[in-house]
Amino acid sequence: MLKSLAFPTAAIALAATAWLVLPLRSHEAAAQSGPLYINAVNLDIAPGQVDKFLALLKENGAAAVKEPGCREFNITVAQNDPNHVFIFEVYDNAAALEAHRATDHFKKYAAATKDLVAKRDVRALSSVAMNRKAM
Repeated sequence: MLKSLAFPTAAIALAATAWLVLPLRSHEAAAQSGPLYINAVNLDIAPGQVDKFLALLKENGAAAVKEPGCREFNITVAQNDPNHVFIFEVYDNAAALEAHRATDHFKKYAAATKDLVAKRDVRALSSVAMNRKAM
């Protein structure tokens, strides 16, 4: 009787140990068939408006990453110029970005921020290599 329980017990213990020891990688991207679509945006925000702008942008970015096709929505501020904002968005393809721009939350963001931006430079890029350390 003890021998018949030993093998299933050992198998369960081994599976549990593997689950605890091996890193979980479900959050990492699978191999991609082609380059990703990058939307890189440099913005100069009107003086005195950066806090309002960033609050609206954060709301838009948080909603964007929940959309199919949006992989990342990163918001940065220049260390030497708090009114300079850089956005780095990663999408599966250009259609995913266009779908994002058609959402209600993007339209709300665009309308609310149109007078807060002094200068905008948008660049469409294709990924060559995306190196990321798991967080």
